[in-house]
Amino acid sequence: MGRAISLISEDDVNDILTMDDVLQAVEEALREKGSNRVQMPSKTYIFFKKYEGDFRTMPSYLEGLDIAGVKVVNVHPNNPKTYHVPSIMATILLIDPKTGAIFAIMGGTTITAMRTGAISGLATKYLARKESTTLAMVGAGTQARTQLSAISKILNLRTVRVYDKNDESMKGFIEEAEGRYPFTITASNSVEECVTDADVISTTTPVTAPIIKDAWISPGTHINAIGADAPGKQELDPEILKRATILVDDLDQAAHSGEINIPLATGAITMKDIHGELCEIIVGKKMGRTSKDEITVFDSTGLSLLDIATARMVYKRVQEKNLGSSIFL
Repeated sequence: MGRAISLISEDDVNDILTMDDVLQAVEEALREKGSNRVQMPSKTYIFFKKYEGDFRTMPSYLEGLDIAGVKVVNVHPNNPKTYHVPSIMATILLIDPKTGAIFAIMGGTTITAMRTGAISGLATKYLARKESTTLAMVGAGTQARTQLSAISKILNLRTVRVYDKNDESMKGFIEEAEGRYPFTITASNSVEECVTDADVISTTTPVTAPIIKDAWISPGTHINAIGADAPGKQELDPEILKRATILVDDLDQAAHSGEINIPLATGAITMKDIHGELCEIIVGKKMGRTSKDEITVFDSTGLSLLDIATARMVYKRVQEKNLGSSIFL
């Protein structure tokens, strides 16, 4: 008989994981990163230009938590409409650092969505004004749902404005959210209408040219820039970055595949304009927001260490509840 490997389905992950869990796991992982106890090479990409998609491999080792693993994840924006499957799908392998053996394989799609929402929640916690009550969401897909879930646990929201170029997606998102949250959720007719005078903005679109203009951003705004997660993607007018305090999830990764990748390449900004990584704020190495009028931007590219830390939590819960199944190799 070979060695046993635990199989954990997306259904099991969905049954087990809550946003409170993920916020805790993600903050713990970022503290490890801020304490220089992680190994995480930048993600690698394979591009399927014919199909307008890609897949990425994302390894990491959290030394303090003694857990390692790799996520394989795709991004195919046309999937829902053309093939009726999610645009983002992922699988996570957990690896025992002592032996190098894989001991768990689990669905990573839910984890990907939730940990991305969670890091925006934490960026909002550390960078947004505490009295913020208005959230603008540009994009109403799967990621928008976890953005709202996480940020609503951080701020006392009163109003959420949503814009998506797909009216059906926007209406579906609002109908679903209205049944879950106590605050007002409204549809916007344009990106400008959505983001103007918002306290916090989350952008979750796959665009390759800026859709958020500098003139629309008020002093004191915090922006979670989520959509630019591959080379060539860009959601924000570079002029916003020029007057903002910029934080990233990982400097190396963001420089070649985040919101800052094109502004850096064109010379609109330099690496000296990057204040630092969010983890440095969390562990107290650098200051976060310093004034009520300061504009802050968090550039999220997606970190493997967040996937692995969250998957570790799922694995422990599965073992406690005797869920999942096994294969022998």
